[in-house]
Amino acid sequence: MAKFAAGPYTVKNGAKYAGKGFPRYRSSWEWAFMNFCDTNEHIQQWASEPVRIPYRNPLTGRMTTYVPDFIVTYRSPNNTLRGELIEIKPRSQSVIEERQSQRDRAQVAINYAKWDAATKWAKNNGLTFRVINEDQIFRNGKNK
Repeated sequence: MAKFAAGPYTVKNGAKYAGKGFPRYRSSWEWAFMNFCDTNEHIQQWASEPVRIPYRNPLTGRMTTYVPDFIVTYRSPNNTLRGELIEIKPRSQSVIEERQSQRDRAQVAINYAKWDAATKWAKNNGLTFRVINEDQIFRNGKNK
């Protein structure tokens, strides 16, 4: 992310937003995803930071809480309704690479623990869990 962006998102299609209060984006990537959900005809409903999921931090061993970025319900190409729990995260915080610093590797380990808990929560609630990074949001600098 070149620039950090944060603020309230102005919902254009209020009937589609299923969250509580006004959604807030914490990055330009989250803003782009909110705009996609708000304006895409296949998205039936979406909510920002909709649930709190307990997980064990692998570095401290303590139980804590993870708040995924979005829940989205959409109509798939075969016309079935699907629900997904979605996290927006940079690729650098999603994959452990040899050249990463110890701090970055620790963040990825924490993210994996969060995502394991989110995957289980989603399955128990009839959803799937997915992490979306810049490769899925942008293509050659343009929104997909």
